[in-house]
Amino acid sequence: MKAQDIDSCGQSRVAFTVIEGGVTAPRGYRAAAISCGIKNPEATRLDLALITSDFPTITDAVFTTNKVRAACVRVCQQNMKNGDARAIIANSGNANACTGVQGIQDAKAMCKATAEALGILQRQVLVCSTGIIGMNMPIQRITPRVAELASKLTHDGNEDASRAIMTSDTKPKSYAIEVPLPKGGSFRIGGIAKGAGMICPNMATMLSFITTDAKISRDELKRAMRFAVDQSFNRITIDGDTSTNDTVIVMTNGQAEAAPIKKGSPEIEIFRCALQKVMMELAKMIVGDGERVTKFVEIRVRNARTQADAKKAAEAVAKSLLVKCSFNGSDPNWGRIIHAVGYSGARIREELIDIYFGGIIACKGGLTSKTPVGDLEKVVKEPRFSVTIDLNSGTAHHIVYTTDLSEAYVDFNSSEYSAAIHAKRQKGLV
Repeated sequence: MKAQDIDSCGQSRVAFTVIEGGVTAPRGYRAAAISCGIKNPEATRLDLALITSDFPTITDAVFTTNKVRAACVRVCQQNMKNGDARAIIANSGNANACTGVQGIQDAKAMCKATAEALGILQRQVLVCSTGIIGMNMPIQRITPRVAELASKLTHDGNEDASRAIMTSDTKPKSYAIEVPLPKGGSFRIGGIAKGAGMICPNMATMLSFITTDAKISRDELKRAMRFAVDQSFNRITIDGDTSTNDTVIVMTNGQAEAAPIKKGSPEIEIFRCALQKVMMELAKMIVGDGERVTKFVEIRVRNARTQADAKKAAEAVAKSLLVKCSFNGSDPNWGRIIHAVGYSGARIREELIDIYFGGIIACKGGLTSKTPVGDLEKVVKEPRFSVTIDLNSGTAHHIVYTTDLSEAYVDFNSSEYSAAIHAKRQKGLV
């Protein structure tokens, strides 16, 4: 594919090429998926995925900030203490959250079965789940199939793995790039993600698994990952909810045909920007695939007094239900935007605020502009547009990606748990 540049990170442009393969694009990774009927024993959709590295790794992860954490998250955090994971097993159809001691035992059982199938240590397996909260995992349909899953591992398994972790997603989310280094050689970064609802900054109801073959130290990987997550997955919101299962995992196995990336070198900045690029593309895919959404909106706050002020204002607007409803109705109601800025906690002066829809001014100095409303309506009728809020009080800026809120979203989320319970009772499963 055509080479491109990353121009949103640091002071310099970083060259890269988009490549196929997603999470298996970097050297030394394989993936596979099978159907276990986790949500519905009669269903045949893929719902159990496995991603492995053929070589030892350095691994880092970040998890949900929710005080209620799924059993898989707790087990993952325990297994992450050594940071040398070799495999990720992930299921859809059941969150294994709020399932007590049994949930912990089930998550460990998934790790144990995976370790035995691969010939690795149990602590080298990370486990992730996504689906309905509060239902026990049908572990009896999972662990007997793990050996079969492991036997299907392939360097072309990205597509199946990305589909197996989907819940309310309408499409798989996958992205990979190859990045040349100034002194020769290159490294690759690839990943998959899932997420469509319960999406909010500080992670979301999302899973993302990122692999790379770069030769980089544990400390530098951790620093790069924290930066990249903050610039991507922590800048998206669909409905303002933070889930119990949110997890991002990054593995590197050092198999790139390039020299090690050393602390303080220009290559460190290149790696950081490349990791941010992959995460940002996956994050945007999540927003674009939001549950029954019709609009993808970029909220830009600029010229705030501080970075904290810019972030507060952007997130308040991005999460405002009134603002999101106006987006759904293609209504350029800048009054709802400025009122959200006003309660955000950011230090602002009303008479200095300018608001733009797609670069067309709607509010000047806190007052309505002379722009014909029809011009603004043309912008917000588009499926993708930007809103810029200029606070004219400093130099800080922040971006958040959000969506509208549709009637279909409300309908879709109105009876998930009840419907699942009724279905299981009819089949004699509960």
